[in-house]
Amino acid sequence: MTRNTLTFNSRKFLKRIGTQKTTREYPDQQAIYSQGDAADAMFHIQRGNVKLAVKSRRGQQAVIAILGRGDVFGEGCLVNRSRRTSTATAIESSTINRVDKGTLARLIHQKPAFAKLLISYLLSRTVRVEEDFVDLLFNSSEKRLARILLRLAHFGKSSTAETVHPGINQAHLAQMAGTTRSRVSHFMNKFRDLGFVDYTGSGGLTVNSGLLSVVLHD
Repeated sequence: MTRNTLTFNSRKFLKRIGTQKTTREYPDQQAIYSQGDAADAMFHIQRGNVKLAVKSRRGQQAVIAILGRGDVFGEGCLVNRSRRTSTATAIESSTINRVDKGTLARLIHQKPAFAKLLISYLLSRTVRVEEDFVDLLFNSSEKRLARILLRLAHFGKSSTAETVHPGINQAHLAQMAGTTRSRVSHFMNKFRDLGFVDYTGSGGLTVNSGLLSVVLHD
């Protein structure tokens, strides 16, 4: 890694914040903030998983992200945006750190190392949004679903199988992939028959390395 590379490190990020945060336990399905709330803080997931969803005026809902341990969300408070544009909900018992907007602004100005970590995270999120947009425009729903599963499983280069948390269901996957639940069910059955995924007894889902072939196949 060169000195010009910006890499986000969750532990270092949390260490830089130090005691200038509050920590709260959220039970499964409890909202952390709702769409339309005042954007007055940023959050860090110490333990658990969080769903970000948006709802249209007609009541249609779409899941835009599933976040896990070490992820940061609510960064919209740093710009001139007074209201939340999505709803953040714990999808299992989760430990969430909260840093208010004023504290963030002070840390950014006073601690260059903290500012560098935050910039690295925001850049990685920007790249991820761009990848998702390209994926939605040019890839099939089957390939989009495979990519989402690999991401949710935090698939590692040295791993042959990783587990997706059981709180993530086919409805979530359909909304993230931009397709119907019936199509997701069809593809999940196909992936299982091919040995790419396997359902565990606890309701979770194991993703195997073979699923990469769906993403890489042209």
